[in-house]
Formats: sequence, C-alpha cells, structure tokens
Amino acid sequence: MRTIPHWINGQATEGTSGRHLDVTNPATGEVAGRVNLAAAGEVDAAVGAAAKAYESWGTSSLATRTKVLFAYRELVHRHADEIAELITAEHGKVHSDALGEVARGLEIIELACGIPQLLKGESSTQVSNRIDVESIRQPLGVVAGITPFNFPAMVPLWMFPMAIACGNTFVLKPSEKDPSASLRLVELASEAGLPDGVLNLIGGDKPAVDRLLEHPDVSAVSFVGSTPIAEYVYNTGTAHGKRVQALGGAKNHMLVLPDASLDLAADAAVSAAYGSAGERCMAVSVVVAVDPIGDELVGKIAERAGKLRIGPGDDPSSEMGPLITREHRDKVASYVPQAREQGAEVVVDGTDYTVSGHENGFFTGVSLLDKVTSEMNAYRDEIFGPVLSVVRAKSYDEAIALMNSSPWGNGTAIFTRDGGAARRFQLEVQAGMVGVNVPVPVPVGYHSFGGWKASLFGEHHVYGSDSVHFYTKGKVITTRWLDPSDGGVNLGFPQNT
Repeated sequence: MRTIPHWINGQATEGTSGRHLDVTNPATGEVAGRVNLAAAGEVDAAVGAAAKAYESWGTSSLATRTKVLFAYRELVHRHADEIAELITAEHGKVHSDALGEVARGLEIIELACGIPQLLKGESSTQVSNRIDVESIRQPLGVVAGITPFNFPAMVPLWMFPMAIACGNTFVLKPSEKDPSASLRLVELASEAGLPDGVLNLIGGDKPAVDRLLEHPDVSAVSFVGSTPIAEYVYNTGTAHGKRVQALGGAKNHMLVLPDASLDLAADAAVSAAYGSAGERCMAVSVVVAVDPIGDELVGKIAERAGKLRIGPGDDPSSEMGPLITREHRDKVASYVPQAREQGAEVVVDGTDYTVSGHENGFFTGVSLLDKVTSEMNAYRDEIFGPVLSVVRAKSYDEAIALMNSSPWGNGTAIFTRDGGAARRFQLEVQAGMVGVNVPVPVPVGYHSFGGWKASLFGEHHVYGSDSVHFYTKGKVITTRWLDPSDGGVNLGFPQNT
C-alpha cells in the first residue's frame, strides 16, 4: 500500500510515530493509501528545519526569491493535470473543477512573483531638519499553514507562496483526508530550486495541529476550516503568542429580487450550490426569493438540478462527484428528512442516489428544499454538501434582515437589474465578500479573501495585500544626518522643526 510521507528539510521521510490513517478514493470507497500522522517529534523536526533555513532565506535578496517563484509557477502550470488527477483521486471532485482549483492557486503564485513591488517601503525626506524617515516590512520567521480537505491545492497555495516570498519559512499541515496534491506542490517547489527547509510538510491530525499552535518557534499560523476549529486554532495560537488568521465556516445566501432574470439566477444557484458537491466554503446554500418570484424560481432550479450528471470525478461526463467520506455523505443526507419533518417542502430528494458500478462510493444526489425557515436545522447548520434551501421573503428589507442575522458572514450575492438596489445591498449586507450577479464571489488574487463574524477569526484576510501584512512586521527608521553644529543636552520631548 502506498504510504504518503512527510517532507522535512528537502526530503521525504516516513516519520517515527507509527501512526497512519487510510486515504480513500471517494468514488469507489477503496483505500488507496495511507498517510503518516506526525507526533510531536516530527513537528519539531519540521519546525527546526524551517528555523535553520530561515537564517539564510530570511535575508535572501528579492531577486533570489522571485527567481525561485517564477520557476515554481512554470512547474505548477506544467504539472496542472497531474495535480488535478491527485485531487480527483482523493477528494472526488471532477477533473475540470480540480483544474480550476489549480488555476486559482496559480494566481497567488503569480502574485508572489511580484513581491518586490508589494514589499516596497515608504520614505519621507526632511521631515525635520536633516531628518529622514522610512518604513519597511520584514519577515516573521517560521510560519505554519493548516489547510482543509476541500481545496487540497488551492488553499495551501493561498498561503505558502506569499509567506516564502516575504522571506519566511513554512510548515504545511494539509488535511489528512487528501494530502497527495499538497505533497506534490511541495515537491515541485524543491524542484524549482527552493532551498531545503524553507518549505516543509507534515501529515497529521489534532496532535500535530496542537504542537504547531504551541511551538515556541512558530510565529504565525494560517488556518482554513470549520468555525469551531477555526475558533479553537485562533484561541490556542494567540494564547501562545502567535499571530493567527483562522477562516471558518459559512452559510452563504443568494438574494434574488423580482426584477432579476430568473433563468440566469437559476443557472447561478445550481452552479454555486452543487459545484464540488457543495463542499465549498463559498457555495451558495440558501437562496432568498423575494415575492412574488418564489414558485417560478424554484421550478427553474429544480428543472436544472434534475439534469445534472453525477459520477466519478475522472469521468469527463460527470458534473458532480462524490462527497469526501461515507460518514459525511450520511450526515449531509440526514438533513433532507429532517427538513421534511420540520415543515419544509422537499422539491428534489437526492439522498437515495447511487452510481452504477460505484455502489460503494460516497455519492449522493442533489437536494432542493423549499419554504425553509430560519428555525430549521437545514437553515441553521453548515451542511457542506449538495443541499440547497430556498427561503421566501416578502421584501428586500425582510431578506436583508434575515441574511444579516446569520452568525456567519463569508460570501453573499444579489441578483437584480436594479443598480440602486445592488449598491444598497453592497453597503448593507454583513459579509466579507459580495457578488452582484456573481454567485461565488471569490476575489482575484490581488484582492483579499475573507469573511466577517464567525467566518473569520483574526484581523487579516488571505492573499492580496493582507498576506504581505500578515506575513511581515513593520519597522520605522528615523535617520538624522549630523552637522558639526549639532550637539548639546536637551531633555525635552523631540519636536519636528
């Protein structure tokens, strides 16, 4: 059986903990390999290698860093199909979706290639008599990333390219459910010329996470995952003196006003709710239909949902693949009968769906729930699967009040032809990312990704200019060019003259 190793100080290593976890192909239910689970010793070795590498990488020139990053960009681009195949084999998403994930990760590598421009400081000349002031940013040291199963390539690429571009060294702890794509990205960085120890990877579960959060040589931690774990990572990391950005869960609402094109809105709702089997923190999980369009919109969504092709991700005809584990599939499916019992109308029930020849795979069909209310479990919980709820609202004001009462505030969207309504929505909705006629408003790489409320713990969003600030610390230098006439003791507070 294939064993997925750690990557420490430029080489693969099996580790010494003796603990492993099976890695399963979700389309077949078969065990495809096993991942090593790190104990404290492996974590310490990875952090130690990163700390040693930081001694030279932290003072390396921007030219040295960008040379490696440009080479890395070309390697990831060249191996995009291979990386996508690894994602499909362990996560289950269809190949085209996996390729899209790699492409979005490449955006951040390209952003990191421009680090000389992003790290430029500021300078003020002659702020006082013969005194100049400049501001610069310097790396933190060893930083870590803890990434989720749903984007095993893209989310690591949100983190470590910018971190190492800023001069830090990095320890990555990917999801133990699908680590191979992350490992391949780390291997390619080594092939691109990244010095040993600058980028390390450890397989692991909670013990590895806890050791990273408490390790005295780790200066900062980036995390993406569920809200309860994000809060735990933030509280634990900050209690140990670390800078932490922890992105949590979501319950993304899509508001459809009566003037919207219902065909376009239905297309968008299906694409955003059921893409990647709903295992996206930016998936639309609630459509809020403002009277009187609810019945017509639900009919159009149901018509499209019934035509989706569900199957293994390596089948080019498949539009949606399986869920990550059998347990998660069963939990997702349980929300449909619960919703029926609590008074919702089950318009499409995909819970008994099977794929011929893949009966042991973790497949479910898509489900559509109508007339959902805010008291129902399907509305209150982050389902993280292909279950779309439709809530009816009598007015825009009622809809925005409902949306803003959510404990999450990751992404949201409005569908309308009314520019005034769209502008009002942008300003009034309480979410970090907003789409206007865009159902999945994931920002481009040179802006930043992050939510509000329980969707983000910490001040900084991911990538964009926020990454530079998160992975560096500021320093202000005041310089006085002495003149022979200067001198004398003055105990007064300095003033600019």
